[in-house]
Amino acid sequence: MDAMKPMEPMKPIKPMDGPDSSWWPQGLSNPSSSGSQNGVRYAFFPDQHRLAVEQDGKAKQYDTGEHRISGVSQAQGSHGGSLRFTSQNGDVDLELLKEVH
Repeated sequence: MDAMKPMEPMKPIKPMDGPDSSWWPQGLSNPSSSGSQNGVRYAFFPDQHRLAVEQDGKAKQYDTGEHRISGVSQAQGSHGGSLRFTSQNGDVDLELLKEVH
């Protein structure tokens, strides 16, 4: 049997990226909720009624109207996956939100 090797020293934690390196479009304030699932990232900006979604390296933003987004789920189907977001009014499909350019 080999003797136990000493543990390697811990590596320093990488600092979080600052606001200039955010993946969402410029002009959006700090999100109230954000997350990622299966390679898709989202961030919700309640003050601006905007939802930013990044899929396949492309970020888009959507008008959420009165919806206050708090979570995301993905449904897999025969025509690919669809994104559904949780709001105070229940679930809302991404396809139902208007894309903002």
